[in-house]
This record gives sequence, structure tokens and C-alpha cells, in this order.
Amino acid sequence: MTAMDLPADNSTAEVKDADLVRAARNGDLDAFDLLVKRHERRIYGLARRLTGSDHDAQDVTQQTFLSAVKNLSGFRGAAAFSTWLTTIAANTAFKLARKRRGLPTTSLDAATDFGEDGRIPHPEYIADWREAPDRLAQRAETHRLLDAAIAELDPGHRAVFLLRDVEDLSVRETAKALKLSEANVKVRLLRARMQLRERLTRAFGDRMRRYKPDRHIHVRAGADAEEAVHA
Repeated sequence: MTAMDLPADNSTAEVKDADLVRAARNGDLDAFDLLVKRHERRIYGLARRLTGSDHDAQDVTQQTFLSAVKNLSGFRGAAAFSTWLTTIAANTAFKLARKRRGLPTTSLDAATDFGEDGRIPHPEYIADWREAPDRLAQRAETHRLLDAAIAELDPGHRAVFLLRDVEDLSVRETAKALKLSEANVKVRLLRARMQLRERLTRAFGDRMRRYKPDRHIHVRAGADAEEAVHA
């Protein structure tokens, strides 16, 4: 298959990524250009949220596709092309962020901070939401508030939340992309969700049902975290 084999009406919606990847690997640059057009907006959005900068997001997006075309021969199709591309974008964004800060390259797994007793700190306030987070994210009028809340998360938790809940990568795929253990991904995701829920309570919470949690109740980092992540 080549780009010339696409439908005459120029509709590419039904053309699978795998077909375009196969054509691109055979030297059809037009096929790769179609992959870029199909995914560049999503990759830019992810990069923008990870870096917090339009300029850096543009750099990350460009470097992501340059890296993709350079390493396309090594793409084996074990995961979807979109997942592979997301992984490249996340790694590119982290490398750029570390370069900006002048920090050495370290594993995010080493940066997880538990409480002194090894448990996840409970949020100060929690409240029932009128709608689930995934439904809120689909409503245009909530995007600005949700983006601001996501931007307030620390980079490690923000990355896990974006890849798992926004990009819909599996726990295993997220762990591989961020070079974390699967258990660490589950813990970080739980913490990110709890932090977002607390930050957005004022905007979306039912104030009549707000309550202060029992200080003696803890959320353990093991089975409870895994159960909560899959909830």
C-alpha cells in the first residue's frame, strides 16, 4: 500500500495506522505525512500539558515525529502506533524539561514520596462530584479549569495521569513509557486523581456533601491503590 492507494475522495479515516506505517517503512513519505497529520494535534496537546509551554510543545512535537521516522524500522507493532508515538513524546518532553532545569536524567520511580509510614496521605477535603472526571473532561466549558488543575500537579503525577487517563494507555504501557514499575504507576495515578478531586471540589463538588475525612483513616499504597485505580 502507498499513499496513492488511498480512496479517491481523499478520505483517510478508514485507513489504518498499521497500513500507513507499513507503507512508510517501505519508503512512502506521503504515508508518513498522513500519520503526522492524523496524530500531530494530539501529540502537541500532550506535549503542551507536559511542558506547560507552547514553544516547548512545538519542539517536542517536531522531535517526536523526527524520532518516529528515524526509528520506524524498529517499530514492531506490539503496541498501537499511537501508543508508541505517545511514549516517544513523553520521553522527549521529560528530556527537554530536565535539560531546561539542568537536572540529571533519573528514573521517576525514585521520586515517589510516601508518608513516613509508607502510606498515601489522605487529601484534606473531599467531596462527591456531580459528574465523573472522564465526563467532565469531555465538556468544553470545563477544559480550562481542568487543564489548570492538571498543570498544578507535580510533573511525575501529571505525566502518569495524562498517559493513563487522558491518552488511555494501559498501566503496563504507562509504566514502560515512564520507566516506572506498574505498582508505582498505580500509586501515582491514585494520588493524581485524589489531588485533582480535591482541587476541583470548589468548582464541581456538591458543597452540601463536603466533609473532612477522619484523620485516622489511611489509604495504603498496595492493594488499596490498585483497587482504586481500577475503580
